[in-house]
Amino acid sequence: MPHNIEAIFLDLGNTLRILLKDPDHQAAARQKIVELVGTDEDPEAFCEKLNARYKTYRKWAFEHLTEAPESELWTRWLTPDFPAEKIAPLGAELTYQFRQSMGRRVVVDHGREVVDQLSMRGYTLGIISNLIGTREIPEWLQAEGFASYFKSVLLSSMFGKRKPDPAIYFEAARLAGVAPASCAYVGDNLKRDVTGTRQAGFGMVIIMISPEKLAEETITDENR
Repeated sequence: MPHNIEAIFLDLGNTLRILLKDPDHQAAARQKIVELVGTDEDPEAFCEKLNARYKTYRKWAFEHLTEAPESELWTRWLTPDFPAEKIAPLGAELTYQFRQSMGRRVVVDHGREVVDQLSMRGYTLGIISNLIGTREIPEWLQAEGFASYFKSVLLSSMFGKRKPDPAIYFEAARLAGVAPASCAYVGDNLKRDVTGTRQAGFGMVIIMISPEKLAEETITDENR
């Protein structure tokens, strides 16, 4: 790593964490969702409907590089057919359970050792990630004993803007107290992670991607 790099930011999905299917865990989350919403629909069928609506939301979020607040996510996009005054206060819990309904997220093999080593070598560490929900990551960082390692944690759900908008990278660097040129980012997506870091002036970007997936990508001047 070049000596001018002072801070290293990690992505979460498919970088520091991976998603594992767990039928019992997912079923419990689906049941909790229908109880919170107050519907007698079958939990699996109801969540299939939510998944379809979430795809529509994600298309909008990608196009606008924006992450909606949890209350808006549910009242406008996922459950617009339920009373907003009931659903809005439940947004944080519903979002948490919705993500649990997809499976369990666990640290990748050797992820903890990498974080330990980077910290021991004196790098300022941070997280920049696109995801919905404000509850999951703070709780996960505490549960995994990671909270003290990461000085700057910036999530699209909390910041309102999504990668590759350079604003999220600028803000993460500011929170870390490090100039963008002295920051490196480790992610898994050429479009979001290379384009945004380049526009924000990060000193380095490292993409963790399999040769098979890379072969499916289009390499351009923008994401090279």
